[in-house]
Amino acid sequence: MSSSRTIPVLAFFRVLLGIFYLVSGGSKLLAPYQNFLYVVQSYEVFTPFLEELASRLVPWVEFFLGLFLILGLWLRYVLFGYLGLIIGFLFLLEQAMWRNLPIDHCGCFGSWLPISLRTMFFIDSATGLLVILMLRRLKQTSWLSLDNYFSK
Repeated sequence: MSSSRTIPVLAFFRVLLGIFYLVSGGSKLLAPYQNFLYVVQSYEVFTPFLEELASRLVPWVEFFLGLFLILGLWLRYVLFGYLGLIIGFLFLLEQAMWRNLPIDHCGCFGSWLPISLRTMFFIDSATGLLVILMLRRLKQTSWLSLDNYFSK
């Protein structure tokens, strides 16, 4: 595959991943934060303070990381931020499945789109690999990004 074909593909996946997280964060922001708090509590991992903090902070982080990924702004840092989120999400999903917690869906998209824990684990694993590929090929990933305009 030639380099000219690779550039738009990675840029396309960058924007697609950005939309994914923009919608994920946005769906939680449009609902009362208590809805996401309930989801965070269902994983039975955090203290009450951290549950409250996560339920208020994670949707904003997802939303802005998604927006910055779409725009290609601070791309390297945004991708590392995503990798951190994905690793955290994978840990939460895996421990919930291992402990056989009674969680019907992951809560990633609020009530908009119920996704099972196993399906979301697969999606997050694939997304993590994609983010690693994007970091390794940052120049190709940054095609049509704002970083290209600000770095000149």
